Amino acid sequence: MAVRRAGLFTRLILCAHRRSRVQRPVLRLLSCPGTVAEGLRRDEPLSGSAETGDGAVASVYSVAPSHSGPGSEEKTPEKKFFEVQNERRDQAQRTVLIHCPNKISEKKFLKYLSQYGPINNHFFYESFGLYAVVEFCQKESISSLQNGTHTPSAGMEAAIPFRSRFFNLKFKNPSHQASEPAAIQFSNQLPPSSRKLFDLLCCAKSVDDQLNTLLKEFEVTEENTKLRYLTCSLIEDIAAAYFPDCTVRPFGSSVNTFGKLGCDLDMFLDLGETGKPSTDKTLGNFLMEFQMKSVPSERIATQKILSVIGECLDHFGPGCVGVQKILNARCPLVRFSHQPSGFQCDLTTNNRIALKSSELLYIYGSLDSRVRALVFSIRSWARAHSLTSSIPGAWITNFSLTMMVIFFLQRRSPPILPTLDLLKTLADAEDKCMIEGNNCTFVRDLNRIHPSGNTETLELLLKEFFEYFGNFAFNKYSLNIRQGKEQNKPDSSPLYIQNPFETSLNISKNVSQSQLQKFVDLARESAWILQQEDQGPQSPSNHQPWGLAALLLPSRVSTKSLAKKKSKKAASERVKNLLESIKKNRTENLTST
Repeated sequence: MAVRRAGLFTRLILCAHRRSRVQRPVLRLLSCPGTVAEGLRRDEPLSGSAETGDGAVASVYSVAPSHSGPGSEEKTPEKKFFEVQNERRDQAQRTVLIHCPNKISEKKFLKYLSQYGPINNHFFYESFGLYAVVEFCQKESISSLQNGTHTPSAGMEAAIPFRSRFFNLKFKNPSHQASEPAAIQFSNQLPPSSRKLFDLLCCAKSVDDQLNTLLKEFEVTEENTKLRYLTCSLIEDIAAAYFPDCTVRPFGSSVNTFGKLGCDLDMFLDLGETGKPSTDKTLGNFLMEFQMKSVPSERIATQKILSVIGECLDHFGPGCVGVQKILNARCPLVRFSHQPSGFQCDLTTNNRIALKSSELLYIYGSLDSRVRALVFSIRSWARAHSLTSSIPGAWITNFSLTMMVIFFLQRRSPPILPTLDLLKTLADAEDKCMIEGNNCTFVRDLNRIHPSGNTETLELLLKEFFEYFGNFAFNKYSLNIRQGKEQNKPDSSPLYIQNPFETSLNISKNVSQSQLQKFVDLARESAWILQQEDQGPQSPSNHQPWGLAALLLPSRVSTKSLAKKKSKKAASERVKNLLESIKKNRTENLTST
C-alpha cells in the first residue's frame, strides 16, 4: 500500500519520530532512466532463459522573472500545456509496466527486453513487489513484446484473456533466482518523514530557503509524473474497447504543477465532440452519419458510459481494485485503486472545465518560482493545523487555498500574478474557448506574458499573506481572481471564492463559519510569530524551530480551543447533574406526600 503523507508537524514535539500513517503503496525509485539500456543494445543478445518508466492590476501587471531567493531558479517553459500533455501521452503509449521478481539483474533484464526493440529509458519502483516502467523508442516494440508473451496458467482459476501493457515477469528456472545478485540500487521516492523535514527546515539558511526546501521535498518527481501518465494510458486501453477514439487525460494536481507526492490521480475520459461536423471532402450531395442510440440528457449519457467503463475496470482491468461507481454525484465518476502504481483514481467524463482549470493553474504556477513555493507551504501549514482534510466536510480545500494565494499575489504592488481578465485580453483567436456557455478564454503561450518588477522575498510574502487574510473582511467581501479585487458577497456563505470559469458558483461553499474563524485565528497567530522573529531572529544553528518550522508546530489557538471545549463540557456535566438532583428531590417529595 502506498504511504499518504500525513499533516506535517501536527504534533511534532510529542511525536517527532512517528511515521506517516499508511494509506498508499510504497513507491521507490530504484535506478536512473535509460543509461544502462543504451549500452546494452550494443552487447550480444542473450541466449537461453528469459531472465531479466492591491489595487487595479491590469494596467501595471507583469510577471516576475528569476527571483533572487536562495534555491530558486526560474525556468520558463517553452511549451504550452496541451503540447506537454500530448508529448507525455505519446511517451506513455510507448511504455510498459512490468511486475518483476524481487532478485533480478538489471543488466540482464534490460538485455532481455532489448530484443523487442531499443529502450529509451526506464526506472524501477516498489509497490506490492518490484515493478519496472520501461519506455521503448517505438510503439512497434510493444506489439512485438505482446506477441512474445504467454497467457498465464491459472490452475484451478480461469484467467480473463485481456492483452494489456501490464506484464508479469518470471524466471524460467526458479532455482536460479536465489543465485542472482541484488544489483538494483534503492533510492527513496517518498516524501521525507516529519523528523527529517524538521531537521531540513531548521538547518536552512533563511525562510526563503525553507519554503524552497519544502517544495523540493514534496513536489511530484519526473518518475512519478511518468507513472501517472502511464496509468492513464493503461485505463485508456480498456476504455478504447468500447470507444476506439477516446483519450484518458490526467487533470488536477497531477498536471497543474501544484501536486505533491501521494496525491490522487484525477482522470478525464475524453470521447471527442460527437456533434462536430467532419471536414473531409466527399463526393455528391451526401452526408454520412454514425448510427447511435439516444438518451434523454447528456447527464444520463455520462452515467451510462461511466457505468460500463466501471464494469470493465472491475472485471477486466488488471490491477484495478475497489471499483466504486458514484454516478449520482454532481459530477458522476468512477473511483478505484490502481494497485500496481499505488494511485487512488477518479475517472470522470464531460468535465472539460476541470481540464481548463488545470491549464490555468499550470500557467500561474509556471510564471514565477515563488508561486508554487508559497502554495506548498500554505497547504502544509493548513494540513498541520487540521484546516484541510482528505475527508469531505466543512474544511477549506487545497483548491480554495491555492485560489487564495493567487488572489493575494494579484494584490501585491506591483502584482506578481496577472488577473484572469488580463490573460483573456492577451489571448488570440486560437485561444478562444467556450465550454457549456462559459467563457474559458485566456492566453496559453507563456512567452507572451511580460515580466514583473516585483522582487519581494518569500519570507515577506508569507508574513504578508497571514496578515492580509488575518484581517480580511470575509463577512462582506468575496475573492475574484478574474478581476483581482474584492467584491460584495452575493450570498451569506462564510467564505466566498468565485469559480474562475463558472462565475455563478462558489468553490468554497462547503466551508463553515467555525472553520473560517479557525483559519483567521491561525493566520493572525502565524503573522505574530513571524513578526516576533523579525524583532529578535533566532540563529538557524541552534537547531530550534524557527521560521516556517515554527509555523508548523501545534498552535496555541488550537490548545486554547481544546481547553475551552473541555471547560464547556465540564460545565455542561455540572448543570446536568444539578438538574438530575433537583428532579430526584422532587420525586422523593412527591413520594413522601
